[in-house]
Amino acid sequence: MTDESTRKTRVLLRSGKSPFDVASLEQSLHRDVFGTNTGNLIFSDAAHKLLTTPRAEVSSNGIRTIPSEAARINEEYDVFVVPLANAFRPSFERPLARMTALIKKLRIPVVVLGVGAQADLKYDAARLKPMEPTVREFVTEVLNRSASIGVRGEFTEQYLKDMGFRDVEVIGCPSMFMHGETFTLEKRFESLTPESHVSVNGSHSAVRSHGLDAIIRQAHQRYPNLRFVGQNLLEGELLHWRETSHSSGSQTSMPTHPSHPMYREGKVRLYIDPATWIRELREFDFSFGSRIHGNIAALLAGVPSTVLCSDSRTLELCRYFGIPHRKISETPKDIDPAELYEAADFSDLVNGHKERFLRFTGFMERNGLENTFTHGDGGAAFEAAMAKLSLPPAVRPWTDSDPDSLRSRFSWMRSRMEELAEENNRLRQSLLTARPGDRPQAGAGSTAYQRARRVVGRPVRRLLRPEQ
Repeated sequence: MTDESTRKTRVLLRSGKSPFDVASLEQSLHRDVFGTNTGNLIFSDAAHKLLTTPRAEVSSNGIRTIPSEAARINEEYDVFVVPLANAFRPSFERPLARMTALIKKLRIPVVVLGVGAQADLKYDAARLKPMEPTVREFVTEVLNRSASIGVRGEFTEQYLKDMGFRDVEVIGCPSMFMHGETFTLEKRFESLTPESHVSVNGSHSAVRSHGLDAIIRQAHQRYPNLRFVGQNLLEGELLHWRETSHSSGSQTSMPTHPSHPMYREGKVRLYIDPATWIRELREFDFSFGSRIHGNIAALLAGVPSTVLCSDSRTLELCRYFGIPHRKISETPKDIDPAELYEAADFSDLVNGHKERFLRFTGFMERNGLENTFTHGDGGAAFEAAMAKLSLPPAVRPWTDSDPDSLRSRFSWMRSRMEELAEENNRLRQSLLTARPGDRPQAGAGSTAYQRARRVVGRPVRRLLRPEQ
C-alpha cells in the first residue's frame, strides 16, 4: 500500500517533447516535436527542470490537445501544468478552444505558467475582440482549478483585467528562470569588430512586414562570421529537405531559403534541442533579431542580446525582464549590430532577476507547485541526466551530395516507405473484409503508399535535378 506522505506528485506538463526524448532530425521534423516553433521547447524544457523535485514526477503530454483523454489524465496525474506563449491570438483560437474542452473535463488543478496576448506595438487589443468569448471561457476554466493565472507581461495583464478577471499575476516566461535566481551577463569585448561572431534571428513576418531582411543583408556584408538561427518547422524542412509545403517557404529573402547567400554558405542553423542550441550559442559574441526565444537562448548562454520587437508579445517580455530591445519599426534598415551591442544595457535584467524569480516561484507555491531551486537540488540531477544524452546535431543547410551527408536522409525515407507500405496493406485488408456499403468510393482518397511517395519524392527529385 502506497504511503500518501511519500507518494510523488504526478505532474503532467504540456510540451512538444520531454527534454530527455532523443530522436533523429528526420523523426523530429516529421513529428513536429516543437509545435511549429522551436522556441516553445526553450520554455517547456525550463518548466520541466523547474518542476523536477524529489517529491514530483514530471511527464510530457505532447503538444496536441485531446479532450477525450481527460479521464486518463484525471486518473494518472495530480496536476496539469500549461506553459504557453502567445496563445491569445486569432490563429490560435481553435487550439485554445480544444484546450478549454479538455480542461472542462479535468478534476485536477490546472496551472498556466505564463500566457500572452498578441497585438501590435501600440498594445491595441481591437483585433482580439472577436475571440474574446474563447479567451474568457479558457481563463474562467483555468481559474476554477487554480489560485491565479500567470501571464507574460503588462499588456496581457491589462487585457485580462479589462475583461473583469482579477486573479492575474505577471510572471514572465519560465525560460528566463532556467538557471534559478541568479543571472550573470557581461560584455566580453568593448565593441564588435568584423571578426566578431554574431547570431541573428527573425520571423517571416518580420522580414515581410518590417524589412528585417535588409538589416540581415547589411549584417551579412559586414560580419563574415554571421549566423542565422531559424525556429520554424518550415525552416527546418527547407534546411534538411530543401522543400516545404508551407506557402511561406517561398520567401527567398529568408536565410533559410535555398537560394539565399547565407544558406549557400552554410551559415544557417535550426536546433531540435534547447541544450544543443544554448551550448553552440556560447561561441558567439552577440545576438540580435526579432525572435524573443532566439535571443533568450543566447542570454541563457551568457551572450549579450538585443531584441527587435515587432509586436506586443516580444515587447512586454522585454520590458518585464529588462532585456535590451528596440521597436523594429523604429530601427534603421542599415543598422550595424555594433551599434546595438554598444547601446545594450543589462543592469535591469541582472539586478532585477532575483526579485522576478521570487515572484515566479511564489506564484508556483500559491498554486501548489514546488520548484527545484527551493525544494530540490537546484537542477543538478536534471543537468546530469541531460549531459548523458547523445542529442542530434543542429539542422544545417543541405548543400552536400556526398554519401555520408545523404545516408541518414535516405535511410529515414526508406523506413518511412516501408512503414507506410505496411499501413497501406493493412488498409487494403480491412477494405476486403468490410461490408460493401462501408467501402469508400474509388478515388475518394490517396493510399498511404501514394502519400509516402509524395513526401519523399520531392526532395529526391530536387536533389537529382540539374542545377539551373
